[in-house]
Amino acid sequence: MENNLIKKLEQAVGKAYVLRTPEDLAVYGYDGTFAEGKPDVVVLPGSTEEVSKVVKIAAETHTPVIARGMGSGLAAATVPFTGGIVLCINRMNKIHEIDTENATVLVDAGVVTADLQAAVEKLDLFYPPDPSSIRHSTIGGNIACNAGGPRCLKYGVTGDYVMGLTVVLADGQILKTGGKPIKDVTGYDLNALFTGSEGTLGIITGALLRLVARPRFAKTALAEFNSMMDASRTVNNIIRAGITPASLELMDQTAIVCIEEAMHLGLNTNVAASIILETDGSDEATVQREIEACARICKESGASSVNLAKNETERAGLWKARRSMSPSLARKAPNKLGEDITVPRSAIPAVVSRLREISSQYGLPIVIFGHAGDGNLHPNILFDKREPDQWARVEKMVAQVFQASLDLGGTLSGEHGVGVLKRPYLEKALGPVSIAVQRNIKQALDPLNILNPGKVFEM
Repeated sequence: MENNLIKKLEQAVGKAYVLRTPEDLAVYGYDGTFAEGKPDVVVLPGSTEEVSKVVKIAAETHTPVIARGMGSGLAAATVPFTGGIVLCINRMNKIHEIDTENATVLVDAGVVTADLQAAVEKLDLFYPPDPSSIRHSTIGGNIACNAGGPRCLKYGVTGDYVMGLTVVLADGQILKTGGKPIKDVTGYDLNALFTGSEGTLGIITGALLRLVARPRFAKTALAEFNSMMDASRTVNNIIRAGITPASLELMDQTAIVCIEEAMHLGLNTNVAASIILETDGSDEATVQREIEACARICKESGASSVNLAKNETERAGLWKARRSMSPSLARKAPNKLGEDITVPRSAIPAVVSRLREISSQYGLPIVIFGHAGDGNLHPNILFDKREPDQWARVEKMVAQVFQASLDLGGTLSGEHGVGVLKRPYLEKALGPVSIAVQRNIKQALDPLNILNPGKVFEM
């Protein structure tokens, strides 16, 4: 990279916030996947205005800009395969306003999700989106991939809480969208356009988010099954009964074994599957009645046991188990490819059966867990990437996993985004007309193709 360009970047953000050592470049060259790239330079802006300056420099020099938060993504969307500038927004981490009257919060994009949740809960407010990476993911990253989490069944995904955005466009202009009015149908929905765009249309630097009243009570239960099919069918039986749990999480036996070996939480590793259920609300009697109804349905649907958490310690233990799922898999194999498919709830038993068939066909484990209440499963393929034969099998398995989801009326992604890993399958999911429309949007907003080039689709 030319020294003149480096000097301009240093003038824009300060010399201390332009990183070029091999060690620094390596740190910002990967995300939550096994993919790796190498940026030419890392820039750490401290404000929207500084982001704007950096992007203007990039536009003048046709230099790629890859926006990044904590790097917890699972689709290689922030990996700098094209070199260029990695623009990390982690210094922009202020909560500017919590408006209790209008139930909104104004934040920088670099605010960590768990920190935001803790801040608003002190005021009896609640920010529901809860990706498993809440302690090491940023609001900007959550918005960029429209993250979800276990509470999506009842509360929805990140995009359901975005009321306004601050976005730096590809030419450096600063765009403000939305606002505090609850109803606003003035013009196109630009909040929705940039939510889930994975840094390809603009760089999100701030957000106005909707809050709700904090649930005063929550009850959690663990249901164990000797049949994965029984567990899968139970999900639909609960929803058909007119109950909407806050969370309804499914784990297969391999997942349970990995968690127990890693965390020693006392989980029963002899069962075929488990479901973690949680109900919440402002009325304790209603919350208790709903969790008891869920427990009854589980037993009627074939559960071998249902245990209700007796106190907050037991409840926290169950959620510790679920949130440690992904890292626990490292004990089973050196590498994993964590996928993210969503099918109609009625298709969960069928897709689980297809996943089992794929695993058997190729001789590599597929660990099944996820947010079964909204049909969002995370099949994780375990393998050793040092073995070329295994990686060849993984590629074939991924194609079949996606095909299984599409065959059953599902999608390629429920909350991880597309990035690079799912790009080859996008047209099959969306069709050529949809791809053409999205390319036209990208061309209109980023004619030089400098914003996260090569992600989502090739230009």
